[in-house]
Amino acid sequence: MKFDIIFENEYFIAINKPAGLLSIPDRFGKDPSLKSLLQEQLGKIYTVHRLDKDTSGLIIFAKDEITHKDLSQKFEGRDVEKYYLGIVNGTMMNREGTIDVPIMEAPGKSTLMITNKKGKPSVTDYKVLEEFGLYSWVEFQIHTGRTHQIRVHAKYLGNSIVCDELYGDGQPILLSSIKRKFKLSKNELEERPILSRLALHSYQLKFTDAGGNKHELEAPLSKDLRALLTQLRKNVRTTI
Repeated sequence: MKFDIIFENEYFIAINKPAGLLSIPDRFGKDPSLKSLLQEQLGKIYTVHRLDKDTSGLIIFAKDEITHKDLSQKFEGRDVEKYYLGIVNGTMMNREGTIDVPIMEAPGKSTLMITNKKGKPSVTDYKVLEEFGLYSWVEFQIHTGRTHQIRVHAKYLGNSIVCDELYGDGQPILLSSIKRKFKLSKNELEERPILSRLALHSYQLKFTDAGGNKHELEAPLSKDLRALLTQLRKNVRTTI
């Protein structure tokens, strides 16, 4: 699976991870992961943070233990500005705001997270960039790094991330649901979804490294998200 290097120096490497690729090996070790692919090229590298398998975008790996410790502490604290872009279902009640709701594992389900007052503090800022009736294009900034944080908080607001199988309906987006005069091409027997994976992208990280150098890294949107946005803007755009 191909991936683009956004930035690399002797201390760390930043990658634009494609959707569908694990960040790190899972406990079964059957599927390829970005970390294992990078280790084949670079040798030993260290996990700083993770992205969900179906989330695309910016992710960083350290190249040495000192950098790993420094960046890990920055990510776990609030010393890194972390921005995501996503498409949610529906129109949000407020065009911007802060979700300050604790998150914890669902009892008996290690892969599912829920909002609960007994959970860990979790803070997400959001801002609606464009509205499309059935969908909204939203920027998220997370101040904590809980598992599935944006997905859980989006569900909490009643606007789950598009194509989210865990926290939403998981339904793919079809062009026929956006385009009024849609027709299948002569070579197609059935319509292929324009998007069938989690509509979430890690697009920007801002931080200062151990040497005092400031970094503002940005990962371009993936082709599938760009294609969906193009169709939404062409057919149902509502200007904000």
